[in-house]
Amino acid sequence: MNDDRNEPVRGFSTRAIRAASRTPRVDQRPTSVPIYQTATFASHDAQELGDVAGEPRSGYAYSRISNPTTNALGDAYAELAGGERGLALASGMGAIHAALASQLRAGDRVLAPLAIYGSTRAQLLHTFAGFGVEVAFVDATDPAAVTEALAAHPTRVLYAETIANPTTFVSDHARLATLAHEHGATYIVDNTFASPYVCRPLDLGADLVVESATKFLGGHSDVIAGVVAGREELIAKVERVQIDTGATVGPFDAFLVLRGILTLAIRMERHAATALALATWLEGHAGVQRVLYPGLASHPQRAVAMRQFRSGVAGGMLAIDVAGGREAGRAVIDSLRVTELTASLGSVHTIVVHPPSTSQRQLSESELYEAGITPGLLRISVGLEDFEDLQADLEFGLTESSRLASAALGV
Repeated sequence: MNDDRNEPVRGFSTRAIRAASRTPRVDQRPTSVPIYQTATFASHDAQELGDVAGEPRSGYAYSRISNPTTNALGDAYAELAGGERGLALASGMGAIHAALASQLRAGDRVLAPLAIYGSTRAQLLHTFAGFGVEVAFVDATDPAAVTEALAAHPTRVLYAETIANPTTFVSDHARLATLAHEHGATYIVDNTFASPYVCRPLDLGADLVVESATKFLGGHSDVIAGVVAGREELIAKVERVQIDTGATVGPFDAFLVLRGILTLAIRMERHAATALALATWLEGHAGVQRVLYPGLASHPQRAVAMRQFRSGVAGGMLAIDVAGGREAGRAVIDSLRVTELTASLGSVHTIVVHPPSTSQRQLSESELYEAGITPGLLRISVGLEDFEDLQADLEFGLTESSRLASAALGV
């Protein structure tokens, strides 16, 4: 904005607009990132406006293109994830879409895990396949199967999750990154279940890492956002997709995620400690057929997890197989009183969901079975409540489920 405050301004509306838009001078550095809640930024002249509109990293013109608060979140995530550069987007699914779209074109092939978040699977099959991208699925925990699938057809992207949603299966990301690069593919990893405190896929060879910042990064179920990090040239392509498709996170949302990151380490330690305690107890419960938690010795990929995760921290996500199948799983959820009856994960609140009815609702029974998702599987996102309260709540839910099952059988 031109500085014309010394020129006479006669109209009240003009004076009101100028007065309420004048930014204060601040010589001291704020200890929290300011919220730049503005759609536009004024330039000194037409040349500067053209420059910053054309190159988002050189300045600011329009917040869909670039905003200081959202850039601060992207930079913070890049540092935590070990990337040269990071980018903040409107949601986790927006981040996944932008990362994939930056690499895929009609005729390309993407190889993804059988055990994968249902909305990611739907995006691949509905959006990308609709644009002419070939989509194939493989058991990402089996390097031999991945090798065979990569060798069978030219593949542009190998996609995986650090910890699979909802089964908690863990892939060997160092091995998969090597396989992807040997076959000319870009390796993209969704790190949402782990967070960069637990695992840094870029350090293991991944090219791009994405996360739903709604989850552990934000941590309080009060914001929707996504993040991507990786090498500079790859993030520049992701940024182009974000700008062109409008997957822009607002500055206030970016601020909330930044605030959540301040306590990420201490929250993840608590999430993981309580999750391990619950998983250990549930393993001995008569109403539970199977417990899947990477921190347990019984987990099928425990050794892989221990190589890749921060020592002693296996995350806050676990899955249990409830005796009695689909109806029993739902009965457990309906009986719980401490946990929140809602979707999502990575919150201060413990959240228990039935994936066949929620996160994987798009899958048929055969597809659920193929992905390792049994009818009675419950996904538990362990919050920050006291262990004893969660234990008592789950005990009540499992007991009530068993009672209802016995009543239905007339026992």
